[in-house]
Amino acid sequence: MKQRLAAIGTVETLPHRVAAFLSRGIESGELNPGARLPTEQELSEKFGVSRNVVREAIAQLRADGIIEARQGVGAFVLAPEQRAAIRIDREALKDTHNMERLFELRCILEAESAALAAARRNQGHLDSIKAALDRMGGEERWEEGSIDADLLFHREIARATGNSYIHTFISFVCEQIRHSIHYARMTNPLHDLVEINVGEHVRIYEALVAGDPAAAEAAMRTHIVGAANRVGVKLPLSKDTGAR
Repeated sequence: MKQRLAAIGTVETLPHRVAAFLSRGIESGELNPGARLPTEQELSEKFGVSRNVVREAIAQLRADGIIEARQGVGAFVLAPEQRAAIRIDREALKDTHNMERLFELRCILEAESAALAAARRNQGHLDSIKAALDRMGGEERWEEGSIDADLLFHREIARATGNSYIHTFISFVCEQIRHSIHYARMTNPLHDLVEINVGEHVRIYEALVAGDPAAAEAAMRTHIVGAANRVGVKLPLSKDTGAR
């Protein structure tokens, strides 16, 4: 166990590493909703760390809304529907199946978001979206700034829906896929990747300008499926989830 814990990473603090390990156990089903966590002493011995480290890790999981502490009883795993916070373990996204689930969620959220944005956007929204698009295809297209502009493009579309909850959720998901964009840029010919990616975003923008919800939804879905494919994740192009 100590070897596995050390493998999580040397940059993270010990409490964070213990919390990440426990979180993965919860997400994988090793610790089911309602299950009581082992005692501080048991976890201390299991991970080979002090009880203070365990205590901080438990506090982090509680702050993340993953567990609840009951005075004098212990800490218990909360069911997903009971959690007050959204958290995605980025280490878990190294698993292709988890990345596929994230892109599937992104496709659902962003395709509908684009349709709403096309119906509700105003000129100010279009100007902000276009500014992000121009950065993606401009001098920054080969650099880190292009990734920032890409994510901003998606956040501004979410903002154009006029629904702050949609904007919050999509902003959160955007940050989770930042690493996948880096990976795509490393594993695909950069010139071709940039041209394809910018072209997909242009088609989304044109649908928004036209105020065409159906075209905006279709263009966004095509982009998300393409982005997934570029990192080795296969998604169906249609809404039919059985077409895998």
